[in-house]
Amino acid sequence: MIDLTLIGIGTGNPQHLTLQAVEALNAQDLILIPNKGTGKDDLAGLRQAICAEAIRGHGQTGEAPRIVEFDLPVRDEATQDYRQRVDDWHDAIAEIWWQTITTHLPEGGAVGFLVWGDPSLYDSTMRIADRLKTRTEIALRVIPGITSIQALTAAHAIPINTINGPFTITTGRQLRDAGWPEGTETLVVMLDGACSFQSLEADGVEIWWTAYAGMENEISISGPLDEVTDQIIETRAKARADHGWIMDIYLLRR
Repeated sequence: MIDLTLIGIGTGNPQHLTLQAVEALNAQDLILIPNKGTGKDDLAGLRQAICAEAIRGHGQTGEAPRIVEFDLPVRDEATQDYRQRVDDWHDAIAEIWWQTITTHLPEGGAVGFLVWGDPSLYDSTMRIADRLKTRTEIALRVIPGITSIQALTAAHAIPINTINGPFTITTGRQLRDAGWPEGTETLVVMLDGACSFQSLEADGVEIWWTAYAGMENEISISGPLDEVTDQIIETRAKARADHGWIMDIYLLRR
């Protein structure tokens, strides 16, 4: 029996942890931390720092949870079908989870996984966890966390919507392939590694862009899209080169 807890940890700032998340971290026997490899290992380091700050013991024994890093497999980009690439990648991750859990917790117990942002929003951790249910009995618990959307709007001190106005949360891929969705004046765009706002007619569009939202190295740029596009692209490229990785998000409004 495995009690698996997916713990939303916000956007990398230990102060984003809720009291519920802190309690959940301290209740685990084993905490899994993915390592994405050279150049992105500070993402694992941020998770380690969060654990170091939040964990103060474990139950009546006072023993801290064991923290184990595992190498995250690389998604195969050779397969043409995007959905198939993602499914295969999730299968590979689930296999590594299973091997790591059974190695370090062979008799079962409480396993925690730190999820960037919130497990509900453009995150596949719950889908990966479902794959483990074919191997053993899994009790799944999800702890919500602060999202990058909340950190974005806080960084710019703006509401996500106009008065009584709808908004759409989408991805860079969808924006490039389908354009601006009908019936909405505000878009929040996530998972965009190609600055897909370049594909839009910029006239009359405002953008609020933030990288590393909520972290110490947060960067924010806003203004008319036709005026700040080049600045965002250049700033993003430099930040990615400096850190080896980047997480960014933006809001568009007509």
